[in-house]
Amino acid sequence: MEKKRCNFSFGTNRQFSEKALRYHDTRWCKPEHRDRELYAMLVLEGMQAGVSWNLILEKEENFRRAFDGFDPQIVAAYGEQKVEELMQDAGIIRNRKKIQAAIANARAFLKVREECGSFDSFIWSFTDGKTIDHRLTDGKDMPAKDELSERVSAELKKRGFKFVGATIVYSYLQGIGVINDHCVDCDFR
Repeated sequence: MEKKRCNFSFGTNRQFSEKALRYHDTRWCKPEHRDRELYAMLVLEGMQAGVSWNLILEKEENFRRAFDGFDPQIVAAYGEQKVEELMQDAGIIRNRKKIQAAIANARAFLKVREECGSFDSFIWSFTDGKTIDHRLTDGKDMPAKDELSERVSAELKKRGFKFVGATIVYSYLQGIGVINDHCVDCDFR
């Protein structure tokens, strides 16, 4: 028997790539607590602005390679030469502002980690460590942003993070499992 998935699409015309299906089934809205992955998702969500999530998933391994496995300690030390190198990498999104944001975010990420012990404890503190489950019955009811994403966005911006508007942050919170927007009848909740 085929498993039931959420009634929305990660792509156009309800065409799911294998990577999008795997992401939906195994990672999306699943609680993530590893700091490196929390940073990775922040970079990927920022890179997604203005392009499809399918494209980001197709290029994810290239991003991981190009950004040294998303090690924030290494990325925080990138200089202009590394930015120029990344601008030549056809395997990633070659947008200077997004690349520079990934570097600025690594630096801000490390400051938060130093202050709070881990980025995990910081980001999950907004919900007291609990997942917010919207129990959607229809994917059309999923908001693009909400009060929580507005609050988290404002705090991240205050701390020097870039490409962290409320819509990107909402998607980020879904991606790391702080928000669960799987439809109630989805077998992958």
